[in-house]
Amino acid sequence: MGSSSSSNGCSVFLLVFAMVVATASAGNFYEDFDITWGDQRAKIFNGGQLLSLSLDQASGSGFQSKKEYLFGRIDMQLKLVAGNSAGTVTAYYLSSQGATHDEIDFEFLGNLSGDPYVLHTNVFTQGQGNREQQFYLWFDPTRNFHTYSISWTAQHIIFLVDNVPIRLFKNAESMGVPFPKNQAMRLYSSLWNADDWATRGGLVKTDWSKAPFTAYYRNFRANTSTAASTFSGSAYQLEGLDPYGRRRLRWVQKNFMIYNYCTDLKRFPQGLPPECKHSRFNL
Repeated sequence: MGSSSSSNGCSVFLLVFAMVVATASAGNFYEDFDITWGDQRAKIFNGGQLLSLSLDQASGSGFQSKKEYLFGRIDMQLKLVAGNSAGTVTAYYLSSQGATHDEIDFEFLGNLSGDPYVLHTNVFTQGQGNREQQFYLWFDPTRNFHTYSISWTAQHIIFLVDNVPIRLFKNAESMGVPFPKNQAMRLYSSLWNADDWATRGGLVKTDWSKAPFTAYYRNFRANTSTAASTFSGSAYQLEGLDPYGRRRLRWVQKNFMIYNYCTDLKRFPQGLPPECKHSRFNL
């Protein structure tokens, strides 16, 4: 009992320490990102501390990081499109380039007012994805900013929301499953119209009378092997999940997961992907 309390206390200390140091080194959007499309629909303001993306019937908008990253932890606070966001997608992801690119995805699928957003996650290796897991969130992501994080090492990828792990994808190369570890990636985000599939499989279309649709970003942090500054990160980042982290992961997946490719037998009639057969590789 005493050992468990000590371990949890240590984990909390590390997380608080990581958050304090990371906040001190939060980035500036002018310095860290390039607006890549959307004309004036993407804006940086408040001295580089806030960025917004907007979507109207003519176009969406997007940005990308100036730097590439290979391993580490990426954090960004987002406040998603409020109200009737059906048909819209806010994508926030790491990706390399080319036909055999690697990619680590957060995508937020809009919905009718009062219905929850769907958080869609995916991992691409060597150009192949099809590793989707989807979740509802336990809060309204349009009312306040929340932190969405990717912790990426050569051993694992952890998706986190407000520092709560929602997905763990482990390196299963020993089973013949490719893992993204050789290609540096940029961070991208975009807001775009996907009403042919985003909301209820495309049944609900974008209501353009509600445009423009706008999402907001702040407090970007990159603590990676190619970033200039580093700090002693949380147990989540450096060592995978500690016992408390695993309990939080199970809580999310039990109560908020709505789709898991590893349980979709209809989709894989010839057999589930090999990493799905061993839960310790892909929770």
